[in-house]
Amino acid sequence: MLKESVLYTLKKTLPPGQIFTDRASLVAYEVDAGLDKGLPEGVVFPRTTDDVVNVVRWASAHGVPLIARGAGTGLSGGAVADRGGIIVEFAHMNRLKELDPLGRSALVEPALINLRLDERAQTMGLYFPPDPSSQRASTMGGNVAENSGGPHCFKYGVTTNYVTGMEVVLGTGERIRVGGLAMDYPEYDFCGLITGSEGMLGLMTSLSLRLLRRPPAVKTLLAIFDSVEQAGTAVSAVISSGLVPATMEMMDQRIVRIIEPFAHANLPVDAGAVLIIEFDGYPEGLDRQLEEVMQILRSHGGTDMRIARDEEERYKIWLARKSAAGAIAREAPAQYTVDITVPRSRLAEMLAEANRIGDKFNIRMGHVFHAGDGNLHPLILVPDPDDHDLIDRIHASGREMALCCVAMGGSITGEHGVGIEKRDFMPLMHKPEELLAMWDVKQVFDPQFLLNPGKVFPVPAPGESGPYAGYTPLEKLVPANAELSIQGYTPTTAEEAARQLQALSQAGRSVTITSAPLDDQDARISTSALRGVRTYAPDDLYITVGAGTPLSEIQAFLRERGQHVPLVAPWPDMSIGALVAINLNAPLRMRYGALRDVVLCATVALADGRVIRTGRPIVKNVAGFDLTRIFIGSYGTLGLLVDISLKVFALPRARKTLLFPVEDLSSGLRWGQEMLRLALTASSIVLTEDNTREREPSGAYLLAYTAEGMPEDVEAELAQVTEVLQRLNAPAPFVTETLSGTELWTSSIQKANQQSLVVRIGVPVKNLAIYLEGISRQLKDTSYVVDFASGFVYAIYNMESAEAARAWLTAVRHQALILHGYAIVLAQPAVLEGQLERWGYQPSSLEVMRRLKTRWDPRHILNPAAFVLD
Repeated sequence: MLKESVLYTLKKTLPPGQIFTDRASLVAYEVDAGLDKGLPEGVVFPRTTDDVVNVVRWASAHGVPLIARGAGTGLSGGAVADRGGIIVEFAHMNRLKELDPLGRSALVEPALINLRLDERAQTMGLYFPPDPSSQRASTMGGNVAENSGGPHCFKYGVTTNYVTGMEVVLGTGERIRVGGLAMDYPEYDFCGLITGSEGMLGLMTSLSLRLLRRPPAVKTLLAIFDSVEQAGTAVSAVISSGLVPATMEMMDQRIVRIIEPFAHANLPVDAGAVLIIEFDGYPEGLDRQLEEVMQILRSHGGTDMRIARDEEERYKIWLARKSAAGAIAREAPAQYTVDITVPRSRLAEMLAEANRIGDKFNIRMGHVFHAGDGNLHPLILVPDPDDHDLIDRIHASGREMALCCVAMGGSITGEHGVGIEKRDFMPLMHKPEELLAMWDVKQVFDPQFLLNPGKVFPVPAPGESGPYAGYTPLEKLVPANAELSIQGYTPTTAEEAARQLQALSQAGRSVTITSAPLDDQDARISTSALRGVRTYAPDDLYITVGAGTPLSEIQAFLRERGQHVPLVAPWPDMSIGALVAINLNAPLRMRYGALRDVVLCATVALADGRVIRTGRPIVKNVAGFDLTRIFIGSYGTLGLLVDISLKVFALPRARKTLLFPVEDLSSGLRWGQEMLRLALTASSIVLTEDNTREREPSGAYLLAYTAEGMPEDVEAELAQVTEVLQRLNAPAPFVTETLSGTELWTSSIQKANQQSLVVRIGVPVKNLAIYLEGISRQLKDTSYVVDFASGFVYAIYNMESAEAARAWLTAVRHQALILHGYAIVLAQPAVLEGQLERWGYQPSSLEVMRRLKTRWDPRHILNPAAFVLD
């Protein structure tokens, strides 16, 4: 227990009325929505970031644990003080600080309710897709801490896909900003790492979020099946067809019979399973998609299909789906929700296994789950929470279900988190090396282990120094005097790469990672032998490839099978590993997400000899820290990518581009911004010099708008764009199916030659026009392409002299920094090597970046001088 004198110093840290230590207050915070309990020793209510900093510094000085808490709707004990300490309750930090309709972004405090954000966004025609069942109560800070999912994740992704930046206070008391309103800042993706870290790495005080245009129409379909296994097979068939519903949710008979008397949604109580499928988009395309999916469902046993007649009926259906927990409270005083994920193709098999396990342990259970994601939620009724035998059987059943999921290539938790509930399950899924890599991250951000202690990591067994028994560092396996190749090394496996890196590290020799074959005397490691398709899973929508595989080779393989990965490299021979390492995103990210959203997981060799797998090739997985993110855009400074798993998508059924000739930059910027407001199926909006010869009339610039997807959606969107731009006095567009905005972006970058300086400039989207007009004089000396949705300008400056290049770069960079952006050099002439500051940007997380690199690359041998931290 904390001494009263220590608590007194805490009370002096904050203004009166923000700290409570009486037992009546503390009891209200001893549980979240799960079964675990822990009584805190105090509760503090910060109102500002400065308050949070003061509390963390106090805790650091006195060695007191801190547990962040929002609404307490978590289900895994993540906000429970099972080791005592102070609850940091963010309830007063609940403002929506900014909502930007042009940049499609929001800046919020952590206690803002998820539904309140979406309601405010809706007034501007915008949409925040992540919608957990607790949406009406859960806070954005809690959603980010747990990387929450929800029904719409099949089409739109999970919370991490919408977090672009945050301000966070670390366990050291450091206050840093990671990411922001611009895209792809030159820094490690700590924003992606902290998302889903369950409050163990820092206390978030503000969040930058990405929004989408709200779809103009929605239709919801109910389909009935004889069994959940039959419905699961139907879901797999829908996914295989290439259709992309917004949601695919399922409930079994036992859950429906509990929910219907509560929600009165007219659900069929005699059905073996009820499947909810929802499509959104333009009204013109919904009927065709629904008819196609209904044919698929009928062929797999679906019957009694019903489309919601109006918004009221649709609301009742979703109220029923999201009220499962409340309805169960009428049947039993408590419940236990199992949260597990399997590859989609194993869904029916896992449902059968879950039912078998439930029968084995004699527990009353029903199913409600996200069928499109393979994310299952067996709901177990707990009629007597004090029945220790029942609780033991429930936990044993949950463990056995988790074991089955892992054996099928899935995860022990898809969206609820590890917390207390599943911390001892972590070794079922992760090797000791992987747990140790996560522990390294914890020590970098919170060296005193004050933030949410006792969560995620398994409790050490007697005699263990940590949860990593069985891990043998490779310095004990590889002799320190191992012979090193003068020409470098071309590993064929992850283990070979790890041993070579470890030997180089012991010898203190720096090494450059390349995807090209080795042909000189440099100390290099080439990924050229790490090539080819390792796993192709069309039913589960992913492909695993060697890091040295050219992107063009991957696309050719998938194109033959009617699929693609939504990535583009301007240089034909660029490997997927190189593309991921430098985080180069093409304009089509606006339709499919950035590289960080397309990469599911990777195998990585670290410089200290460890081989780690950073996740699983499934879309919902929150079993530990998201290590995948920090290797994307790390420029090979943290480890060597060995293989990479990527989401695959069906090739779009239609793709068309509108090409508008533009006479002056101001008109092009104004028209491009108006286009951005309309984008729903758009895959690129770019402005570049008019070098095409496809159409007349021509202008000084060319503005391109590409849409792709269902044919009806594409036609509807392009008609809207044409109508709006005609009102702005734009000329009639030329329509083409053979050229896209992304291809114009590629051809613009390919204009660079060996004498060109190539720079990527990133600014917040809302500042893009201001920035371009501010540097219009410098742009006269360049060719460039503007990516409106990302806030990017790719400029190619053909060098006259080193002095002129420096002056030009200084000018474009200065203006970008003023507008909270950056300008980095992607390529430069050999004569400029060492004469230009390549990055010109210092992340506020720079010292944390250096600490992490030292953990994983203690001798700093990997790609020296290749990134902003050197």
